[in-house]
Amino acid sequence: MDYQVLFNGAMILASFFGGWTLNIITKSLERLDKDVRSMPGSYVAKDDYRTDIRDVREMLSKIFDKIDGKVDK
Repeated sequence: MDYQVLFNGAMILASFFGGWTLNIITKSLERLDKDVRSMPGSYVAKDDYRTDIRDVREMLSKIFDKIDGKVDK
């Protein structure tokens, strides 16, 4: 068997596995891009977070006012 045939076979295998690897990387990047673009819909918006925190602070303020007004302090 000629060395050129072996070299060509090795180059064909290397090209196949290189292309296959690039294809997998491209699919992974597309999936990651899709996930990143859908993130704002699955996380809490900043305005909603601020509203919820304000409600919690008001509730805690009422609790602390009741505790401060207790007679047996």
